[in-house]
Amino acid sequence: MNIKPLSVPRSDLAIELAQSLLKQENTCEKSSQSFPEGLSVHTKKHGSVEITCVKITTPAVAQKLQKPRGRYITIQTPPLWNSLLDPQDEINAAADCIRELLPSHGSVLVAGLGNNQITPDALGPAVINRILATRHLKGELAKQTGLDTLRKTSAIAPGVMGQTGIETGEILSALVNFIRPDAVIAVDSLAAQDYSHLGKTIQISDSGISPGSGVQNSRKEISEKTMGIPVISIGVPTVIDGATLTAEFSQKPKEEIDPSARCAMVTPREVDRMIGHSAKFISLAINKALYPELSLEEISFLCA
Repeated sequence: MNIKPLSVPRSDLAIELAQSLLKQENTCEKSSQSFPEGLSVHTKKHGSVEITCVKITTPAVAQKLQKPRGRYITIQTPPLWNSLLDPQDEINAAADCIRELLPSHGSVLVAGLGNNQITPDALGPAVINRILATRHLKGELAKQTGLDTLRKTSAIAPGVMGQTGIETGEILSALVNFIRPDAVIAVDSLAAQDYSHLGKTIQISDSGISPGSGVQNSRKEISEKTMGIPVISIGVPTVIDGATLTAEFSQKPKEEIDPSARCAMVTPREVDRMIGHSAKFISLAINKALYPELSLEEISFLCA
C-alpha cells in the first residue's frame, strides 16, 4: 500500500510530527480530535518535570511520519544556554528515561555523532568529552580507584564522513562487532520546526537514529536493525529550517516563501553556550543513567 508521507517542515522531533499530523488530518472538531491508530501521545509527571511520550506502533504511521516505530520521550527544559540554571530535576528525569530504555545489565558504547568543527553540529563530540568511560578499568586498578562495581562503558566521537571518508554507521558497526557492547547510546544534534524548542527540548528514543536526517543529509541508519543490539538516541534541537522559520514569524503559508530559504538552517546566536550546556546536561543524564549509585556531584567531580 502506498501511503503519502506527512507534508510538514523538517523536524527530528516526534512530538512536532505527531501534532502536525493531528492538525493536517483535522477530520473532526477540536474538542474530539484524536490521534490515528498506531500513534499514541501521553504526558506524565516525573516529580516536577513534565514528560511527553510519543509511541509509533504501526508501519503505516511510521511511513506517514517518516519516523521508525518506537518510543520517543520529550522533556522540556529551561534554556540550555543559561549557565545560572542547574536543572537537576530535569537531569534526573532524563537519566531515569534513558535507564528505562537500556538493558538492565551489560556494557554500553556511547557515541557522540556530528562534526566538532561546526558549532550547531558539535553536540555529540562535546558530550563524549564528559562521559565517564570505565571499560578499561580492570583488576587492581579498578579497585584502587573505587570504580570496580560500575557498569563497563566506552565512548567515541567517530566524526563525519567528510572528515574520515567512512560512514558513521560503518565505524559503529565495526566497533560493536569488536567490543561487543550490550547497547549503544547515540547522541546527536536535531532539527526542529518550532523555534521555541531550540535548546529547550531533549528527545530520547529507542528507535535509533539516521545522522543528518533533519538537514536532508541522511546517512546510514544506526538502530537495533543495523547494529544487532538496542540503540538509544538522545538529542537536542539546535537548528531550524529557514523557510519554516520565515513561515512561522510571517504567518504566511510555506508555499509562498522563497524556495531559496530552504537552503538555510538557522541557529540561535547563543549556540556556543547552548551546545556547551546541552552537552553538560546530556552527559550528566547519561552518566547518572549508567551509574545510579553515584550522585550528580560525584559524577561532575570524576568527569571534570
